[in-house]
Amino acid sequence: MKARQPVPGFREESKLHGNGYRLIAGVDEAGRGALAGPVVAAAVILGRRRRSGWLKAVRDSKLLSPANRDRLYGLITENALSWGVGVVSHHFIDRHGIVPGTRLAMALALENLDPSPEALLIDYLTLPAVTLPQKGIIDGDAVCVSIACASVIAKVTRDRLMIGLDNRYPGYRFGRHKGYGTAEHLDCLERLGPCSVHRRSFAPVQTCRSLL
Repeated sequence: MKARQPVPGFREESKLHGNGYRLIAGVDEAGRGALAGPVVAAAVILGRRRRSGWLKAVRDSKLLSPANRDRLYGLITENALSWGVGVVSHHFIDRHGIVPGTRLAMALALENLDPSPEALLIDYLTLPAVTLPQKGIIDGDAVCVSIACASVIAKVTRDRLMIGLDNRYPGYRFGRHKGYGTAEHLDCLERLGPCSVHRRSFAPVQTCRSLL
């Protein structure tokens, strides 16, 4: 029997609203585990109205089809009080590591919010450099609507960037695997070696035969 997909709810947002916070941003990233391209983070502030029918379709972006992600991307960007995106390059990731890169992308996404948030709900991580009340939630994109919305924005934004890179580096098929370590991508790495947007600090790229 197929397991039911988790449905994100408003429990965490409601707790913060009960404590007097009005503008609550959900924050998530896409591309943390990829072998190529940037890490992208998004932040989304939803209104307090919860009867919007489209919100019932929001899920962790990994559980949605590309068509549904694109549809929800349009609905979120049209209806959210505020949304922002932060992009951090593979160069920064190679120099400083993926966790600092992810935190920087999240901080940049928050800087692009208008109005600014009063509190944060973040998938898994916390942001020590950001002086706002915040909570890191394991699997936050599966249980928290604001974080799930951010996951959709981050995923669609990054996928579109990777499709653009596919046009620049057609032999690597970035438009298909989006830079993740699929069998197809690893085969391309073995045949062609890494291109200029691969993360040289990641083990599968480091051990590629074309680098030996």
